[in-house]
Amino acid sequence: MSADVLSGEASGDGPLGGAAEHDLSAGGGHDLRLAAPAVGAWSAALVLLGLGAEAAYVTAAVSAIGAVFLTAHALRERMIDHADPTAAPERPAEGLGAGERLVARRVLAGMLACVAASAMGVGLRLTAVGSGPVRALAVRGATVRLGAVVTGDPAVLKTGQTRRHDTVLVPARVQEVQPGPGTERRRVRVPVLLLADDAAWRPLVPSQRVRLTARLVTPRHGELLAAVGLVRGPPALVGRPSLPQRWASTIRSRLRAAASRLPADQRGVLPGLVDGDTSLLDPELADAFEAAGLTHLMAVSGENLSLLIGAVLMAGRFTGLGRRAVPLLAGLTVFGFVLVARPSPSVLRAAVMGSVALLAVVTGRERRGVPALCAAVLVLVLLDPGLARSYGFALSALATAGILVLGPPWRRCLTRWLPRSVRGRLLRRMAGALAEPLAVSTAAHVACAPVLVLLDGEVSLVAVPANLLAAPAVGPATLLGVLAAAVAPVSLPLARVIVLPAGLAVGWISGVARLCARAPYAAIGWPAGVAGAALLTTALLVGAFVLRRPGARRVAAAAVAGTTVVAIGVHSCAPGWPPHGWLFVTCDVGQGDGLALAAGPGRAVVVDTGPDPHSIDRCLRALRVRAVPLLVLTHPHADHVGGVPGVLRGRAVGTVLISPDSEGEERHLLIGRRVVPAGIGDVWSAGPLTLRVLGPLTTLPVSTRDPGTEVNNASVVLFAQWPGLTVLLGGDVEVEAQRTLLAAGLPHADVLKVPHHGSSHQDPDFLAAVHARIAVTSVGAHNDYGHPAPSTMALLTLLRLRGYRTDRDGDVAVVRSGNGPAVVTRRAGPP
Repeated sequence: MSADVLSGEASGDGPLGGAAEHDLSAGGGHDLRLAAPAVGAWSAALVLLGLGAEAAYVTAAVSAIGAVFLTAHALRERMIDHADPTAAPERPAEGLGAGERLVARRVLAGMLACVAASAMGVGLRLTAVGSGPVRALAVRGATVRLGAVVTGDPAVLKTGQTRRHDTVLVPARVQEVQPGPGTERRRVRVPVLLLADDAAWRPLVPSQRVRLTARLVTPRHGELLAAVGLVRGPPALVGRPSLPQRWASTIRSRLRAAASRLPADQRGVLPGLVDGDTSLLDPELADAFEAAGLTHLMAVSGENLSLLIGAVLMAGRFTGLGRRAVPLLAGLTVFGFVLVARPSPSVLRAAVMGSVALLAVVTGRERRGVPALCAAVLVLVLLDPGLARSYGFALSALATAGILVLGPPWRRCLTRWLPRSVRGRLLRRMAGALAEPLAVSTAAHVACAPVLVLLDGEVSLVAVPANLLAAPAVGPATLLGVLAAAVAPVSLPLARVIVLPAGLAVGWISGVARLCARAPYAAIGWPAGVAGAALLTTALLVGAFVLRRPGARRVAAAAVAGTTVVAIGVHSCAPGWPPHGWLFVTCDVGQGDGLALAAGPGRAVVVDTGPDPHSIDRCLRALRVRAVPLLVLTHPHADHVGGVPGVLRGRAVGTVLISPDSEGEERHLLIGRRVVPAGIGDVWSAGPLTLRVLGPLTTLPVSTRDPGTEVNNASVVLFAQWPGLTVLLGGDVEVEAQRTLLAAGLPHADVLKVPHHGSSHQDPDFLAAVHARIAVTSVGAHNDYGHPAPSTMALLTLLRLRGYRTDRDGDVAVVRSGNGPAVVTRRAGPP
């Protein structure tokens, strides 16, 4: 940018001067003046939420002082320039010119002002939730009576048990607290999160007032909550939800009713596309959407709202509505959209972006995407600092930024290159038409990739083609679904007709998700966490640098081709899944146990089921298990019995064995099944497999209400034997039970399933007495329990056991070989 243009800005009439404002906003570059304030406010909130209110107030004060100083200095220079216009050319030529320095100071001052505002907001929020009677009662762990208002849709934390026993997460605002019977009620206004164990909490909608009794505990550090309330029993409803929320709930429920006659996949996905309601979505299909990189379609992001606003504007033009009436109608559409879809982070961002677009329509000014996005981020973070730590909000903003910044140049490049790469006029036209959707999908995926790696530790290779294939069906499915939602409260039969073509479009999207999720190498492993995100960001920057140079492009193309050939060769030579002759598989079910023991073709004994039905179901389907002659539930903890419905799904299940010490809480999952307690010394046979019950050797009845150690020590302990392989399955037994088993005599085994997810509660003599060669630890990645304990892993290494972990290795299969047991691992993914 030329110095004379910047000097013209310095003497312009507007806040930044007319000439420079036009130059920064137009032309080939992006207007980035709001980028620094938005990033500064977001970063300040992200960091300060973890540092506390005092650090937030100090940051606010320092930033505000810096902003005032820079603003005063900029005003002084401007006054000097106005008083002596000849002074500017006499300044040194090297470095920034006068106008550039003024712009830099103003941008920095604006950023510091936004950082100060963000820091002050964080400080005030942390002070509000960290003080007062609710937090004081939470520190004491008190049980209190509360009057609260539901502020968001209840979410279900799947324990894998029946709907009646799922944990329901209810965001709420406490308005009244009574510390104890006979004490005075105190008026408050603080956010809390309620964890309820009763299904009656599930249908509650925002604005519903309730009364409840809860035990309060302190939230995790950095959360903008006064407390977490543990609630038993149903809520006591007070009044009805507000009229708008009742209206929104009616629309959502009527849309579900309209879609109820569609096939299962279609009726589960359509409400998600329209209003983010995924309550009917099959967990297996949800996995496929995640693996294919299509989950964002049901996040109700800016894409949904842009389709809706575009349809409203087009309808307004065709019906002859005036210039002022059309934006008003679009504004009402935005309001209704947010109300029906609920104000989640992605919905709020989409609403703010839509409002910015409407403002551009009203004022007649050209819409600028990057400033609109920056304004949306800035406003939302200042209004709700908690969004700074929301992965959904980050992915939504990054995807939009990628489309706005990377999309246009990539589209221009593809528009030039794709038609030249094919022959024939028709093929050239088709290739040219693919340029825009391909550029948009790739730009959004590249921008979000580092955050996705931070979350999953995987890089999807099918996300771009999946989005490209799904794109033609998204618009029709969304618009027809919205139309059906609008019609359903008035005429349900008509809405059912409208959803039929919408269902066809949704069926295409679901088919794409399943197809891409089953593709070989749909996702490749990548280092997780901040280091993995930084590594991927560096790789993407290096890739961008390479692609800008023709010679480097040829070298990179050759390297990619060679890597592809090697990968195909390795894939063809590597053992498939399930590996031939597998006998014992530890399924990657997260933080829990889920074990499959081969009992003949298509048959397996299952020992524990993990916490989640679709994880164990996915593992058994990959192993092609169609029948389970024996299901063993070692003890009643949810991380061992929660996945029972997944085992029962589509399989013939025989006898169910439970701990003789269990009070039978597992039975509600097994209605109509033959359930028997394990007997010490009992022997069960299934095909080539023989199982002998070694424990528990205690006789103390336990339930999930008892301390964890007592329930763990009631685990069924099994010795499994095939010709050529033996395995000891220790359940979750801890030190006391291990010593009892050791005293009774332990058989030697080739493989040890490490008890209690590798926790520190291990008896070294017990582990040594097994004389195993292989140790398998079933454990969830990044769990809250610190499993597996470093001391336990060090002990296994000292005992010279080959160690495998499901959080790192995925599914772990033990096969019989000529040299003894061998291990084959597989990173789990939707089959």
